Amino acid sequence: MTTATAELSPPEPVADEGRIGLRANLRHVGALVRRNALQIKQDPESMMDATLMPVIFTLLFVYVFGGAIGGAGGGAARDAYTNMLVPGMMAMMGMNIAMAVGTGINEDFQKGVMDRFRSMPIARSSVLIAKVVVEVGRMLVAITVLLIVGFCVGYDLTGSWAGLVAAVGVTALFGASLVWIFMLLGLTMKTAQAVQGVSFLVIMPLQFGSSVFVKPETMPGWLEAFTQVNPLTHVADAARGLMNDTGAVASPVFWTLVWSIGLTAVTAPLAIRKFRSKT
Repeated sequence: MTTATAELSPPEPVADEGRIGLRANLRHVGALVRRNALQIKQDPESMMDATLMPVIFTLLFVYVFGGAIGGAGGGAARDAYTNMLVPGMMAMMGMNIAMAVGTGINEDFQKGVMDRFRSMPIARSSVLIAKVVVEVGRMLVAITVLLIVGFCVGYDLTGSWAGLVAAVGVTALFGASLVWIFMLLGLTMKTAQAVQGVSFLVIMPLQFGSSVFVKPETMPGWLEAFTQVNPLTHVADAARGLMNDTGAVASPVFWTLVWSIGLTAVTAPLAIRKFRSKT
């Protein structure tokens, strides 16, 4: 009876993370990144959200809502709206991609994948950091697809290519901070369905209560006030300023960096602590 109980018990940790050096941590992160990348290679359907969602959302908002939201003026109004929409949607892509990691990490616990990591002499934080790296890579793929579709439907880069690269970097940085939030959510909720439901409740008000799709000035006063403090508005405005050379860059970029660093500083330690306690 004792032997059977011991066999069914989860394996005990075999290494103290505090004794693992920086070089070993980086090696563990690299190995786990390769593992996650191989999983994506074996299951290409897991990239459908990163490759198809930018196409669907861009076409939907440009051709279905572009004329109405952009105002009268036909093609000219649609082109002006496209120039406003595409940089804003870069911020939205980061949020949507980050949302998937919460469901994935919850399913990994349900399948017992994390029990295997528990038995390995690796740092617990390396498992989560590797997921952040992979998700940022998926965000870059989604942003690339979005930009290609945007140029095809009439987006005009009025700023510099350096500004475009900076906009991609800023949105990816903010997206990485969101990954920690959704991982914490996935580690806290009991089921993947619960994670997905709560995630939608979080992202929907943030996405549509922002400057991603429309100008805040067109909203009611109370909603405009929320929009002005919404971090997604800062990211969207930062991307527009860098890509469209509107001049209003310093403030939104500053607040994007503040939100990114602040969210990571708060949620990353909580996620790592929760991961250790669950495993």
